[in-house]
Amino acid sequence: MHLRSHYDLVGKTHAFLSPSKPSWLGYDEDKLDRVYSSVKQAQRGTDLHNLAAELIRLGVRLPDTAKTMNAYVNDCIGWAMSPEQPLYFSDNCFGTADACGFKDNTLRISDLKTGVKEAAMTQLKIYAGLFCLEYRFKPLDIRMELRIYQNNKVFLEVPDPDEIYHIIDRIVALDKRLDELKSGA
Repeated sequence: MHLRSHYDLVGKTHAFLSPSKPSWLGYDEDKLDRVYSSVKQAQRGTDLHNLAAELIRLGVRLPDTAKTMNAYVNDCIGWAMSPEQPLYFSDNCFGTADACGFKDNTLRISDLKTGVKEAAMTQLKIYAGLFCLEYRFKPLDIRMELRIYQNNKVFLEVPDPDEIYHIIDRIVALDKRLDELKSGA
């Protein structure tokens, strides 16, 4: 018997009802509705991030309103920030900030959140630590502004440099331990 090739499926991710994630077998209709809605919301968030990054790259401002997307895009353009900026310390520790910029001795990191659950600044503080490690800045020697744009609000934090030093120390220590584990030590 010759099995079908299904060329139209090459490169696609798994189906929603995928055998590799069989938890759906136990879903009732309400659970299916909730999970499907959550997956669609996550995809919408990805699409909005991609749109915001392209608008920032092109310098296309949105109408000046307090809406999350508008404030995020316009602020990032105004501060000449780079969208989707990778920050790298090692193969064990790197990430991509939604937007990052360094000008006039001020590090700005901004994050666009499209979900309703209130986000914490921890992720942005780690990005700040990665920035300091990658570009060899001491947290005490620069000013830092971390912003989360969510639910038509902007949450600003100027982190305590000691907290960023602590994060840097954890990154370095855990990175070293992971390298030891990888080498069999």
